[in-house]
Amino acid sequence: MNTLFFTGRLAAAPELNTYGDTKVTRFRLIRNEYAGKDDKGERKEREVVIPFSAFGKLAETIAKNSHVGDQLIVAATLRNNRYTDKDGVEQYGYNFEVVSFEFGAPGAEKRKMLAERGE
Repeated sequence: MNTLFFTGRLAAAPELNTYGDTKVTRFRLIRNEYAGKDDKGERKEREVVIPFSAFGKLAETIAKNSHVGDQLIVAATLRNNRYTDKDGVEQYGYNFEVVSFEFGAPGAEKRKMLAERGE
């Protein structure tokens, strides 16, 4: 199994859902990447947004402790999603499934919350 590593900031609050006994958190990491130079020779960047899913305890931990703008360092595997939608049409896609993660730098929302608590 190949493991991919990503670093980025949370684009929105993580969403925790429960399906039967399975907890699933979905979130998106956002980052800017170098995209060459513009007509004036200035550096250009492009915004990259990558969707992830975490399951079980990882899902609960991410949802409980992460806020918009927080940096996460994520190790994930790429999973193929193949399913039939409600109209009977086969759909294909990919999902980055979290294997492990670490908290990086807190975002503005978390820094404000920590300051209010005196931490």
